[in-house]
Amino acid sequence: MSNAPVYYALAQAHFNPVAAMSKYVDQIQDRLRREGYPLFEPQQVTHLVVPAPGQAQQAEPQITHTVSWLITRGDRTAGFILAPSAITYHTTHYDTHNEFIPELLRGLAAVHEVATLDHVSRLGLRYLDAVLPRAGESVEQYLVGGLHGIEFNATQRYRLTESVFGTDTGPLVQTGTLVTRVHRMTAPLGFPPDMQPNGLMINPKFEVKEPRAHAVIDTDHFVEGRMPIDMDNLGNQVLSLHATIKSVFEATTTGHARDAWA
Repeated sequence: MSNAPVYYALAQAHFNPVAAMSKYVDQIQDRLRREGYPLFEPQQVTHLVVPAPGQAQQAEPQITHTVSWLITRGDRTAGFILAPSAITYHTTHYDTHNEFIPELLRGLAAVHEVATLDHVSRLGLRYLDAVLPRAGESVEQYLVGGLHGIEFNATQRYRLTESVFGTDTGPLVQTGTLVTRVHRMTAPLGFPPDMQPNGLMINPKFEVKEPRAHAVIDTDHFVEGRMPIDMDNLGNQVLSLHATIKSVFEATTTGHARDAWA
């Protein structure tokens, strides 16, 4: 699509935890720097851990810190988020999956070369598509009838539709999970709380800062299981995830929408 609605996308691989990742990050960063990702920003996130109720001796809430590293392109259109047990490739300037998926494998290969991973435990893709109707159009023209929701004589503030599917994937893990959500609102275009494009610049065509009637299609497809470090098979597994995402996108949107984005 020449006018694709993807405004943020990420691909992620979880691997066996590497407690000493901070020891390896300089070598990983240097390799990715030489492959077009020169910016480097450590980040620390603080979490409040509240003990589960009903424990014999109720412990006090604890504050913990997790460290990750942003390794980003000079123009901040795409980059990696490296953590002790995962690497994520994300972009706000998505083109096609042919350019997107290989970058996750590039990052994973850099980690494996330095830290010698044992296996991958989770692979996933997640896309955010912005449904921004043109002048004189409505969101309903872009979404299939089953997503139009309840009509009621009151001002609608927000609408959410969610569906979860079990999928057939391959070649390493045969069963996946697909979650598709459609958010509808009149507001600036934003991001779900758990999906923030840290370190990246928003594509100017998706900078919607004033309230506007729109929808966001949030599609998440992943597999979990012990997967050997074989880049060809891991790549095929991710391609299988993408094929299903493409199918559910077509089941979610109308022909009018796809013509507008073609």
